[in-house]
Amino acid sequence: MSGAEIARARRKPTESLQAYDYYLRSSFNVYLWTREGSDEALRLAKLAISLDPAFAIVHASAANIFGQKKGFGWIEDAAKERAESRQLAERAMQLDQDDPLVLAHAAQVYSYLLEEPETGSAFAARAVALDPNLAMARLWAGQAQNYLGNHDAAIEQFSAAIRLSPIDPHLFLMQTGMAFAHFLAGRYEEGLSWATIAIQRQPNYPSARRILMASLAMTGRIAEARRVCDAILQTDAALRISGIKSTPFRRLEDVEKLGQAWRIAGVPE
Repeated sequence: MSGAEIARARRKPTESLQAYDYYLRSSFNVYLWTREGSDEALRLAKLAISLDPAFAIVHASAANIFGQKKGFGWIEDAAKERAESRQLAERAMQLDQDDPLVLAHAAQVYSYLLEEPETGSAFAARAVALDPNLAMARLWAGQAQNYLGNHDAAIEQFSAAIRLSPIDPHLFLMQTGMAFAHFLAGRYEEGLSWATIAIQRQPNYPSARRILMASLAMTGRIAEARRVCDAILQTDAALRISGIKSTPFRRLEDVEKLGQAWRIAGVPE
């Protein structure tokens, strides 16, 4: 423990108190889970970077804000924002490859936003190795494993994340990840249970609503699944089954299982 504390003390995030203040305020806005909060978080992160261009974690956090924007459907220019996120993540890694939190953010960016879960999984594994008690590292490690089709490994990571940080702001993401892992493993009732919990915690999270819909469909609750589908289509009229093919899921059987469930629920082809 002493060695770890000494290493932490040596790694000052920034010499600029103003930059650090902007970073903390950015993090606060991330946790509002709103479009306005996301925009403000990114603005503040960029201000921090302008004051200290060598501030590694704020580069990584800014990159991951684009992941939040994608996850909640707030992306405005997909190609431009993906490119900016990649640039920020790459710069963060150039500045500090040994900070578990930097690695965890990079893992999410590569796994989800850039749809390169193999790279994301490697970053997440290194983050967990450096700090096994970092819940965010466990969260993004689990997500990468879900995309790669290693669902039991994903559950192990999500379970660790929940155990380490049971009131974490990201808890609904952990719960949604658990829902996907159980669903894709064919345990539809467990998937439904986790999806329900995630929705209760964050009702406007699109992925939680979609896995709830899929789980209802595959457990035979067709009428409920279709009601959820109708509600989703009211806020996301562009949702299509064909869109699943462009997600980071690597296994064809996972894509087909989600497609089957969405089809039952009434999502257009």
